[in-house]
Amino acid sequence: MAAQHEHDLSRRIADLESQLAFQEDTIETLNQLVTQQAGELQLLQRKMQLMVEKFQQISDREGGNSTNPEDDIPPHY
Repeated sequence: MAAQHEHDLSRRIADLESQLAFQEDTIETLNQLVTQQAGELQLLQRKMQLMVEKFQQISDREGGNSTNPEDDIPPHY
């Protein structure tokens, strides 16, 4: 009976170690993904800021006071 109990405990410990290794691998994979996405998000935010600045420069050069395209009259009017 004691041998069976020891065997069960050994199997349970092995199962727990396996689960822990899987969880550690999953956490590392998720961490890499989050880090990658954070970098991509920063790049996209910077590009968006540059586009806003460029749009503002073009708008200023053309003397347009309106920053909302919906306020402009279409050319066929």
